[in-house]
Amino acid sequence: MCGICGIVYDEPGRVDPATLKRANDLIAHRGPDDEGFYEDDRAGLAMRRLAIIDLNTGHQPISNPDGTAWIVLNGEIYNFLELRPELERAGYPFKTKSDTEVIMALYEKMGPACVRKLRGMFAFAIWDKRRQRLFLARDRVGKKPLVYAAGPGTLAFSSELRCLFEWGVSKEIFPKAIDLYLSLQYIPSPWTIYRNIRKLPPAHTLIYEKGQARIERYWDLPLGSAPLTRDPREAQEMLREKFREAVRLRLISDVPLGAFLSGGIDSSLVVAVMSEASSRPVKTFSIGFEEENFSELPYAREVARAYGCDHREFVVKPEMAEVLPKLAWHYGEPYADSSALPSYYVARETRRHVTVALNGDGGDENFAGYIRYFAMKGARVWDQSPALLRRMLGLAAEWLPERNAPLSQLWRIKRFIRSVAPADLAGRYLEMVCYFSDFYKQGLYSPRMFRDLEIQGERELVWARDYLRSAMDRAGKEDFVNRLLYTDMVTYLPECLMVKMDIATMANSLEGRSPFLDHELMELSFRMPGHWKLRGLRGHKWILKQAFWDKLPPRIRSRGKMGFGIPVGAWFRGRLRDYWRGHVLSEKAVARGYFNREALQRIWEEHQSGRRDHGYRMWALLMLELWHQECLEKMSEKAPRDQAVHP
Repeated sequence: MCGICGIVYDEPGRVDPATLKRANDLIAHRGPDDEGFYEDDRAGLAMRRLAIIDLNTGHQPISNPDGTAWIVLNGEIYNFLELRPELERAGYPFKTKSDTEVIMALYEKMGPACVRKLRGMFAFAIWDKRRQRLFLARDRVGKKPLVYAAGPGTLAFSSELRCLFEWGVSKEIFPKAIDLYLSLQYIPSPWTIYRNIRKLPPAHTLIYEKGQARIERYWDLPLGSAPLTRDPREAQEMLREKFREAVRLRLISDVPLGAFLSGGIDSSLVVAVMSEASSRPVKTFSIGFEEENFSELPYAREVARAYGCDHREFVVKPEMAEVLPKLAWHYGEPYADSSALPSYYVARETRRHVTVALNGDGGDENFAGYIRYFAMKGARVWDQSPALLRRMLGLAAEWLPERNAPLSQLWRIKRFIRSVAPADLAGRYLEMVCYFSDFYKQGLYSPRMFRDLEIQGERELVWARDYLRSAMDRAGKEDFVNRLLYTDMVTYLPECLMVKMDIATMANSLEGRSPFLDHELMELSFRMPGHWKLRGLRGHKWILKQAFWDKLPPRIRSRGKMGFGIPVGAWFRGRLRDYWRGHVLSEKAVARGYFNREALQRIWEEHQSGRRDHGYRMWALLMLELWHQECLEKMSEKAPRDQAVHP
């Protein structure tokens, strides 16, 4: 596991080793064990390494045999031991035992098509001197990040945004990204908060040569494919076999490993299968809260006892929010999923004991675990109702109280009622998941913000809805449940959850691995009908639970989805009350020009009075302001040293 960065130029003689070194130093937390560089007259590559596999000979960058192509990799290739013998038989002279060199060998044999053979998580760059070509690739689910900026005659790339500023990339803000952020809690690829920087989307490659960048998709879920079987019992056996294989592959490591354990179905199954494959007790790590309604520790404890785990727990308290500025710095752009805080702490505590941790990410998206799937399914009964009635219900829902969001039944009912108003599925889905609906934004945004967004007339804000609709349209021929799952698997999963896991782990020099996100397992799951995953309005993850019925303690098997939220509503009325007001309502914050001060004050007063629970909206506003302070103001204290990309 590593961090990577680099730059290529169309003309020779412009690579500055000192600038490359400064950029690489900014991602030292991603790889504290080693650093490496390659430079020639057209290209510079750099990496920081967290040593997991091939501890002695895995130094990067790695070249092909004659030194005409060089690679830097961030990630792990789980099938590299399977790929290597074939490449050796074909005559490739390996110098190391690393998975990185296997990618280089595949590239020599197949060119850019090499990514189709890889099973794992990765973001890598290959500089091909023979063709004067830079080849970038990102894994299928976006587990590893890769951002880039193209300028006249050059392209720079990195694992994190801040590296690019060493090459003088502009910090101009992209206003539409802020609108997307307030809707979705994240900024989806290909956009970033900066106008001139892009994310390479998951399952895509980028080839830069002759001054042009060409981006192509190399993988998708098997849309339109027939089911592998129509027998649920046969499907369960296939699922058991593939999941055990996915876990086994992720146990390959030359350093200690363990698992995050929430006590939910997904992480419990990961621990159960790890226990089968391990001769020693699995090291498990759980996090909870003082507020019992938000804490899953009793469930995690029960699973740990059932499998004889070496179990450790950690409790997050409000005063631990002092780490928020550090989190804002690590994310590099606004990010509003409040579970970033406990994720950071559980990763920090886990790193004290192991270097690799498996997790249950992806189980909900593969097998319909979210409550919103039930709600979206139930909302269809309103499809034949008059549009005016649905709209009136949606508006009325805005005025329902929200105490103890997001766990209270009233909060969930409000979300359900609000979601029936839109006629289209994308709009309905957005109402179900959004932080700030159009209803809130109309009063929140300042006139200047609307001008920056180039909005006139009715001021309809469509970017988040259009983004979701594009995903839903690609899966338009799938059944209703699988269409929703596909949407989450190409939007929320890679753009929010994978970002959170990558930052939480890498900020603590810990590698996270996700068996449920093995792409072969995902393909298998997607070729199962939706009603095997969501049965009626209650049976979430039916096929998964049936397949592993004997592996789940009864109380875990029957529990509903809790989510990984934190009690921000209570915190902002208590020990974080003044912290929020001092940041978001400060003169400096209001002067940024995004929001009306009166609207911010109203959010504050309604929340303090208990009339409404704005906790998650307040969290989003706070993280936006902290990003400004940590990633714009502090970085702007020093001028860029190299103006090569954007003057």
